[in-house]
Amino acid sequence: MNPALLKEFEAGLNPRFVERSRIPAQVIGYGEISTVLAIEAPGLEGLAFKRMPIFYTQEEVDRYTATYLEYLRLLQEEIGLRLPPHAHVSFPRPNGLPVFYIIQQRLPAESIGNRLLHQLPDEAILLLVRRVLRELRKVWDFNRRQTRIQVGIDGQISNWAIADYLPERLDPENATLLYLDTSTPLFRVDGVEQLDTELFLRSAPSFLVWILRLLFLKDVVNRYYDFHRVAVDLVANFYKEKRADLIGRAVATVNDFFTGEAADLNVPPITEKEVRSYYREDAFIWSLYLAMRRLDRFLRTRVLRGEYPYILPEKIER
Repeated sequence: MNPALLKEFEAGLNPRFVERSRIPAQVIGYGEISTVLAIEAPGLEGLAFKRMPIFYTQEEVDRYTATYLEYLRLLQEEIGLRLPPHAHVSFPRPNGLPVFYIIQQRLPAESIGNRLLHQLPDEAILLLVRRVLRELRKVWDFNRRQTRIQVGIDGQISNWAIADYLPERLDPENATLLYLDTSTPLFRVDGVEQLDTELFLRSAPSFLVWILRLLFLKDVVNRYYDFHRVAVDLVANFYKEKRADLIGRAVATVNDFFTGEAADLNVPPITEKEVRSYYREDAFIWSLYLAMRRLDRFLRTRVLRGEYPYILPEKIER
C-alpha cells in the first residue's frame, strides 16, 4: 500500500459524510477510539483502515505505537491468538496534528461474528460462542502463568471472524478464528496500564470529560481484565444483534464452559438478569454519549466554525 494515497484521502476527508470525501469511503465499523473505513481508491482495495485522529503530539503517537506493537506480540506470540494481516502508518493531518491508521486485510462482512449470528443455525452459533470462549481462555491462561504482565481483551462477538470464509463450508467447531480489535492495546506491567487511557476521552465532548473520567473510565477499562464481565458483554451482544431469542442458551453455554473445561479458572457463572441489566445500562450510556458527541460536533462546527475530526454514526441499533 502506498502511504501517499492515504495522505491524499485524509487531506480530502469529509468526517460528516465520508462517502462525499474527495476520495470516497464507507464506514464499516465503529470502535471506542477508532472508526473503520473502506476507502474506494485503486491501491487501497481489500483493506480496512482504522482511523484514529486522537493524538496531539508525535510523542503520543510514538508511545501508542510501542504499546500497540507490544500488544500484537503478546496476543500472537505469547497467547496464541490469530490476527488478520496488518500494518500501521501515521502522518500529520492538514492541521498539523497526527493521525494514526491501523491497516488490516478486509475480511468478508459475512465472516464476522455479528453477521454470523444471522447466518448460522442456532446450534452452530452456540458452537461459535464456545469457540470464542476457548480463544479468550488463552488470555487468562497467560495472565495466571505469571504476575508481571496482565492482558485485557474485548471479546464481543463482532471482534471475531472466521478465516478463509466459505459459506458452503461453515464449520464453527473447527474453523480458524481471527481476532480483529487491536486498536485498544490493553495490558498492564507490574500493575501499571501501558495504554494512556486518557486517549479514550479524546473524542468525548469537553463538558463531559471530567465526569467520564470520574465515573466510567476506570470501570470500562477494568472490565476487559475480568473473564466474567467479558463473557457478560459477549452474550449481551445478542441483544444488540437482535438475537435475544438465544440469550438463555448462550448463558447456559457460557456457564457450561466455566464449570466444565474452564473450571480451573474459577470464573463465577453469569445470569440472564445480569446480561439484560448490563445491556440496558450499556445501551443507555452509549446512546447518551453519542447524543452529546453530536451536540459537541454542532457546537464546534456550526457555532465556533471549527473542525470536528471524528466520524460519528448517525444511528446505532441497540
